[in-house]
Amino acid sequence: MSTSTRNKRKDLIGFVTSRSGDKSIKVTVPYKAPHPLYHKVVNRKTVVHVHDEKNETKVGDKVEIMETRPISRLKRWRVIRVIEAAVVAGNAISEKDVAETVPTKTTQA
Repeated sequence: MSTSTRNKRKDLIGFVTSRSGDKSIKVTVPYKAPHPLYHKVVNRKTVVHVHDEKNETKVGDKVEIMETRPISRLKRWRVIRVIEAAVVAGNAISEKDVAETVPTKTTQA
């Protein structure tokens, strides 16, 4: 019997910085690295293009992503899950509520 096991894929945790198109996002992955000469710890970041199949993320969300086969020219990662949703100011009012409260123009004859 030959049991083929899938290789362990890389996974990262980062923040959604852009929603560039349908099912596409950019995720910034921050990390710390020592400066080669001065040995001070410097904040660095990597920006990766990620496939979001369900369009469930928004800018500011903390997400877990996994390496995958090439999906397009730049996309090599996909969203596994949303760890923490972004906090939006005015979260109590939805767009539907705003549309209902905005008066429409009426013409008077």
